[in-house]
Amino acid sequence: MKLDFFVNDEAVSLETEPQRRLLDLLREDLGLTGTKEGCSEGECGACTVLLDGKAVHSCLTLAAQLQGRHVTTIEGLEKNGELDILQRCFVEEIAIQCGFCTTGMIMSAKALLLQNPNPTPKEIRTALSGNICRCSGYVQIVNAVSRAASEMGGGV
Repeated sequence: MKLDFFVNDEAVSLETEPQRRLLDLLREDLGLTGTKEGCSEGECGACTVLLDGKAVHSCLTLAAQLQGRHVTTIEGLEKNGELDILQRCFVEEIAIQCGFCTTGMIMSAKALLLQNPNPTPKEIRTALSGNICRCSGYVQIVNAVSRAASEMGGGV
């Protein structure tokens, strides 16, 4: 099938099978390897990206679902050589351990802040509940998201 959609604000047009996963299109066809494959079952959250501003597991999203839609990956958060505020806060709060879950955590947090620019710690934990980190107790991750929200002054 011919597929036309947007990735990180860039138009993409490609031929692919409708049952291919978004994860594979991003990594194999577009060379965007920041999105990680963890469980391949939608359980770990490592492959989280934004689809029209909402967090989705790219391992469960099929090519046939992408026509005309907007995908944002971790690579799309950086602008003009500057990290997104969430990326910077993750680094500064030492919310990155081995780093495998980090991109999915950041993308889930970004979706949260787009909908709720001033979340409580409980709302942050709920929004990140689909993302698994095997290295931390999540404290630094919640702190990083809280700090980003605070520094944005309630606006994304």
